[in-house]
Amino acid sequence: MSLGQSGRLIWKLAKNDFKNRYAGSYFGRIWAFVQPVVTVLLYWFVFGHVMMQDKKEILTAGVEAPYVLWLTAGLVPWFYFSEALNNGTTSLMEYSYLVKKVVFRISIIPVVKLIAALFTHLFFVCFLLAVYFCYGYKPEIYLLQLPYYTLCIFMLVLALSYSTCAIVIFFRDLLQIINICLQAGMWATPILWNISLLGDGTLLQRILKCNPLFYIVDGYRNAMFGRKWFWEDMGATVYFWVVTAALFVIGAHIFNRLKVHFADVL
Repeated sequence: MSLGQSGRLIWKLAKNDFKNRYAGSYFGRIWAFVQPVVTVLLYWFVFGHVMMQDKKEILTAGVEAPYVLWLTAGLVPWFYFSEALNNGTTSLMEYSYLVKKVVFRISIIPVVKLIAALFTHLFFVCFLLAVYFCYGYKPEIYLLQLPYYTLCIFMLVLALSYSTCAIVIFFRDLLQIINICLQAGMWATPILWNISLLGDGTLLQRILKCNPLFYIVDGYRNAMFGRKWFWEDMGATVYFWVVTAALFVIGAHIFNRLKVHFADVL
């Protein structure tokens, strides 16, 4: 199969996956957008209006943008990461009928699931921009970095998915472990609070910044209102891509070692 044929097949499967995900439900694909929007609104209501002012100031110390915008800029990439990782992990089980085909290139299946999740993510990037403009911000050249950070998160999740989709076939408990890690990861990234609370250069802050997702979430925020280019912190950029490349190497090794047994177990 040529590269062009593979690309067309991935695109076709991704569109079908997105269309069929909510097939049979009354509102169909609308559900793909409702839950994240409701989540953003709930966080905004609780942290923006319900929480006592002194406690809110603790969480948002150092945030110069409106909290709802700062929060949304973190939640949008996080939603994609969590959805894509879960979908990528279960991709081979969901498409088991393709895995059992001798001539099918099964390595494209995780890519299909991640592209299908990308449709929802692009909608929420537009939602994020709508919030951005509603708060009176004007379009700036820094917004051109959003596609770059979208590529970053896509590549990171894909690298992880090659490992997880192969392992979960033999160890189904991995799904529960991933869900627990995602719950903890939302606070460790961090999404709801500002990492500057820990103080610049502290050991805990340096540890949390080792999380490659911090690079992406911080990048979305810098592109929106931080007025900072990704190459201005070249150390963090190089670190992110080195980690992502290492995860790809590990994922490819695990995937290739286990794929000969996929059909037997599925």
